[in-house]
Amino acid sequence: MTRSSTTSDVFNAIAEAHRREILDALFTSEKAVGAIVSDLSLSQPQVSKHLRVLAEVGLVSCRAEGRSRLYRLEPARLGPMHEWLAKYEQAWNDRLDRLDDYLNELQHQGEPQ
Repeated sequence: MTRSSTTSDVFNAIAEAHRREILDALFTSEKAVGAIVSDLSLSQPQVSKHLRVLAEVGLVSCRAEGRSRLYRLEPARLGPMHEWLAKYEQAWNDRLDRLDDYLNELQHQGEPQ
């Protein structure tokens, strides 16, 4: 069975809000599924399903410790997302700089000579 295109890459995998919440929960440290369930108030099957998708695209990794499976964030896999967003960040910064220049110009026009 082929995986749906909605979960086949990093972009599509993080499009789902619960998956982003799981990534946020793993931001500071690795956690067991039960801890993620507690953090997010999601059911264990939901968390496991989302972790499986995140693991398939390499955003999380898993290691066994005794009977527990600990998941951790693999932030390097977010690189393509970061690179794609960087050009938009630059465009927003350019627009904000122009807005700042315009507001400064308006402020100077209103000052008494």
